[in-house]
Amino acid sequence: MNRRSFLRSTAALAATAPFASSLSAQPAPAGASAAAAPSKAKRKNPKGFMFATLNSETSKKLSLREKFKLLRDAGFTGVEPSSAMNQAEVLAARDATGLQIPSVVIATHWAKPLSDPNPATRQIGLDGLLHGLRDAKAYGASSVLLVPGAVTKQVSYTEAFTRSAAEIKKAVPLAEELGVVIAIENVWNQLLLSPREAVEFTDSFKSPFVQWHFDVGNVVNSGFPEHWIRTLGPRIVKIHVKEFSRKLRDTKGLREGFKVDLMEGDSDWPAVMGALDSVGYHGWLITEQWRADGLTDQAYLEKLSAKLDAILAV
Repeated sequence: MNRRSFLRSTAALAATAPFASSLSAQPAPAGASAAAAPSKAKRKNPKGFMFATLNSETSKKLSLREKFKLLRDAGFTGVEPSSAMNQAEVLAARDATGLQIPSVVIATHWAKPLSDPNPATRQIGLDGLLHGLRDAKAYGASSVLLVPGAVTKQVSYTEAFTRSAAEIKKAVPLAEELGVVIAIENVWNQLLLSPREAVEFTDSFKSPFVQWHFDVGNVVNSGFPEHWIRTLGPRIVKIHVKEFSRKLRDTKGLREGFKVDLMEGDSDWPAVMGALDSVGYHGWLITEQWRADGLTDQAYLEKLSAKLDAILAV
């Protein structure tokens, strides 16, 4: 059986199993994981969901608490909110459902990048990072997800590298004070294009509070996630689970590569999980997966949760 057949058969087995949708209506104790249906997963990594990807027309009509409950009932134990969300509402929904918050996405990092030529714009980006760190502390999150900057026609590689490093350095004291890691994500920003450079950039801060939030799918276009994982090693504090298809990229366009179901693209999940095992990573797997089908929110989330179980079992 080749790798693609193996992955599809594994996903099919997981998808035919009963979904974890019958959790108790009572919220889990603070700090405790919500109980999911028994799984054959050989790993115990907790399963999280990037909140911004719960964006269907039906989910938009739900309250934040109702959305968090959907995630909990599907078998997710954590959610990754944005720093743009109302802190009080997030805390109330967290406490009502028992979901944990492992990470917070910085809301300003694309619109107001730390690499911008304008110092005023960079200041807004830095303030956004500081705000996100405080949110993370309030939620009990151990890290924030940060896109460090971007190379553009107007911003050279060296300028982006230097400016973003200088701004992040200003936030390190608060990160250390709060005990919250600034976790840099590999994205399509034309910056930090190799794992060796990612290591160099991360280590330059000489602080355990600057580490890495590794996105599996973002690497598949130009490399191999398992190679990045082994190079980054213990610097990885969070994982984004996302799929990418080179075939769709080649036939339909670059960004169309993301429009593939989890475990149906070119992310080599046995190799990825083996690499994570080899570097001792046992932390969160947080989905940031494109939604391809017409299932209801509940059915879609249960299917996605089951596929995460299949990945944990490879």
